[in-house]
Amino acid sequence: MMSQKKLIECVPNFSEGRDMSIIKQITNEIEAVDGVKLIDVDPGKATNRTVVTFVGTPDEVLEAAFKAVKKAKELIDMSKHHGAHPRFGATDVCPLVPVANITMDEVVEYARKLGKRIGDELGIPVYCYEFAAFEEKRRNLAICRAGEYEGLPKKLQDPEWKPDFGPAEFLPKTGAIAVGARNFLVAYNVNLNTTSTRRANAVAFDIRERGRPKRIGNPITGKIATDENGNQIWIPGSLKACKAIGWYIDEYGIAQVSINLTDITVTPIHVAFEEASKKAAERGLRVTGSEIVGVVPLSAMLEAGKYFLRKQKRSLGLPDREIIKIAVKSMGLDELYPFDPDKKIIEYILEDKDQKRLVDKTLEGFTLETASESPAPGGGSISAAMGSFGAALATMVANLSSHKPGWDDRWEEFSNWAEKGKYYMEQLIKMVDEDTAAFNRIMDAFGLPKGTDEEKAARSMAIQDATLHAIEVPFKVMNLCYESMEVIKAMAEHGNPNSVSDAGVGALAARSAVMGAYLNVKINAAGLKDKEKANEFISKGAEIVEKAQKKEAEILTIVESKIQ
Repeated sequence: MMSQKKLIECVPNFSEGRDMSIIKQITNEIEAVDGVKLIDVDPGKATNRTVVTFVGTPDEVLEAAFKAVKKAKELIDMSKHHGAHPRFGATDVCPLVPVANITMDEVVEYARKLGKRIGDELGIPVYCYEFAAFEEKRRNLAICRAGEYEGLPKKLQDPEWKPDFGPAEFLPKTGAIAVGARNFLVAYNVNLNTTSTRRANAVAFDIRERGRPKRIGNPITGKIATDENGNQIWIPGSLKACKAIGWYIDEYGIAQVSINLTDITVTPIHVAFEEASKKAAERGLRVTGSEIVGVVPLSAMLEAGKYFLRKQKRSLGLPDREIIKIAVKSMGLDELYPFDPDKKIIEYILEDKDQKRLVDKTLEGFTLETASESPAPGGGSISAAMGSFGAALATMVANLSSHKPGWDDRWEEFSNWAEKGKYYMEQLIKMVDEDTAAFNRIMDAFGLPKGTDEEKAARSMAIQDATLHAIEVPFKVMNLCYESMEVIKAMAEHGNPNSVSDAGVGALAARSAVMGAYLNVKINAAGLKDKEKANEFISKGAEIVEKAQKKEAEILTIVESKIQ
């Protein structure tokens, strides 16, 4: 289960690929920022360029990017730079990419914020490109970088190419930088049951957006067709936002279609896999598996897994790890080497493995921790846990019903219920630790100094803020548990009759969780000075308890009628 943190990826390209001591100093700046994780460092000697990839929460990514650009300005001398790759600055490009729980519009604002800071504080000319561009002609990086470093003195004097941020001045040592916002790019290779690069290339040309040159006569050896202006005519491939080429991998003894998916919101991974499989079959070939090079967002893997589950007419309300397993097996992502989600999926890579969460304990460990002398976890966390079990039972009944023999025509109905149940289950699991954190926040507030009037006032405010939060958390648990009873009731009424007792136990757990959370609302409300607000929580909570008890009675009546 993942958090709802906003995550963005940053992929700065530095104009140094030969002196690793310089690159290490730059990446040290990135790694020193909490909230980001360095994922990859890819230096190239021929290009004299290093591509660095790191991911994290937005503000922290911006801080790490700024520090890296600043360090690159100190260490890299563009006046002495030579390499095969186009470039115009020490930090040549710095794109930001949405990964999770964040929109492209939001990332555009972050990119422009970063560009402004680089321009203002470091005095580097900044051009915004792709989605962050302020004008259409600057969307294309190649156009922004046209003329490269050597052409910058003239370019910066042209009013048409005034930088978006920073001075229109040529810095011989540093050059300029392009800061952008773009979609996530996935490097994805499809394995074929052939050793022929030519055959793999044919499949690549079939699917890639650019396609293949049109020929006159023989489609392979015929003369390349041109238009009236003498420009080559191309026959587009079947997939948008897709670049591809065929090659032979000596290490594995197979040919692959090597694919760059430049926008997985346009062409997702599973669509590329299916289309490559189709085109390969048309040419007498078979796709045997595939591989993801580098990392991938969780959403892309879940989308793929759900696609294949739909094809199987299976419920989509399975745990995320099970959905990922379906994606891995369906696309053969473990054919060449094991696919480890914890090392390939960005959100899993970023998980704090050292964080001590209650929900990471074994059931026995959680129970023993509850029984210990520690005041937390207490009734609030236990209520959330009970509620999560109730929602989990409803989800289980929905999944079993979706897969029940003879009910194949109803798989989607129960899949929808399973997804709803899974949502409540996951939210309530989060609330287990949230309730304990709320309690600890109150304890921390009481521990604040109170030696002066200012300290007393600050302490009193902190206590009240923490108390309000400690009311809001169990109140949210109450709402989640009551809402989950809609799924529980539906499963008691319409689910697999062999599991109706499970729905009944789910109702008991959900109702108990509502009542338990309400006790926490009331005990914490007693410490709130704003009695009007406290009474509002107590009044609304009492209404939820009454509704939950009524719903429980309805569900148990259904259950009893079916098991007698």
